[in-house]
Amino acid sequence: MVSPFRKHQMRTRAQMSGASEARSLPVAPAEPAAGTPEGQEYAALRVLLHENMRQIADIASIEARNPKKAEFAKAFHPWIEGVLSAGGVGAQDEILVQNMIWAIDYRDFDYALRLGAHALEHHLVLPERFNRTVACFLLEEIATISLNQADAVTHEQLMALSAMTSDYDMPDPARAKLLKAIGRSFARKAEAFDPAADNAPAGGKASFVDAALSACRRAFALDSNVGVKKDIERLDRQMKELTRDHAG
Repeated sequence: MVSPFRKHQMRTRAQMSGASEARSLPVAPAEPAAGTPEGQEYAALRVLLHENMRQIADIASIEARNPKKAEFAKAFHPWIEGVLSAGGVGAQDEILVQNMIWAIDYRDFDYALRLGAHALEHHLVLPERFNRTVACFLLEEIATISLNQADAVTHEQLMALSAMTSDYDMPDPARAKLLKAIGRSFARKAEAFDPAADNAPAGGKASFVDAALSACRRAFALDSNVGVKKDIERLDRQMKELTRDHAG
């Protein structure tokens, strides 16, 4: 277990690392300098990270790996909190990036999005084995989980992910996948609509159906093979029924 003093030390050195590596160019900045105290702290944590990754790789069951990732992540929280609170442009940080990846695996999407926001803002990169940008990785991985397990990702998380990645270039099928997930999320909100609820939208159920239809149509425009044709047909029927009922 990491002592409170050790946590404070890690957080402080991480803050120093973030502050000392301030840059303005849109490129992945270098890791903390090895000769500095923060660089030594970072190097020691990287050794621990790589040992943790080796231990995870030895576990055959994917399902069994994820709780270990959540357990191992605790040791890196003080460092990461220091990096996030440092402000300015941070250094390339394998520890933060790998913990972002792990957070998706063990389904802490708020934490993954928080780390992802830092990675995007400061031009951090994924390990070469991923062959994707941070924006594309976040979008595809979380959207895929949402499509496979609807209750795993909240509507608010999907919308935050969309806002975070909207200005980043990526293949159209990847963007279409998130739009499909958002469309289905709006459709579920329409199905669960309660007109008596305090947060009911002004447009009623139709506003959710319209938002779902717009997202699915945009997904289809980006990738005709994304799998939303039936969604569009169903939502279009719902919208016509709601319009007819309102007119009647």
